[in-house]
Amino acid sequence: MKTTALRAIPILGWLYLATGLVAALAGRAPRNRWLRAAWWIDAFLSVVVHAAQIPVALRATRGAGHSPLKTAVLTQIFGLTWYGDRLGSGGADATGDGTTTDHREAQR
Repeated sequence: MKTTALRAIPILGWLYLATGLVAALAGRAPRNRWLRAAWWIDAFLSVVVHAAQIPVALRATRGAGHSPLKTAVLTQIFGLTWYGDRLGSGGADATGDGTTTDHREAQR
């Protein structure tokens, strides 16, 4: 339930961006500067910050059976809420069997 609620936040943000873009293209962008500021802040968080989280997500989900493309797309959409449960345990349990793994072990 908590994860579902957290994942709803980025979805609402993307919907707000889409609605604002459609309104602007139709010449009906809001005149209220606070709504415009909220749109630009949402755009920055949804596009730039989620994209910046992709390298961390790729490391956190390594060995979990997800393709790098799937990881990148889901991270761009949901951000930390998609892979954050793996980081909550220190990025461990990538094997799914309760054992911990460290991606740096393969580099040694």
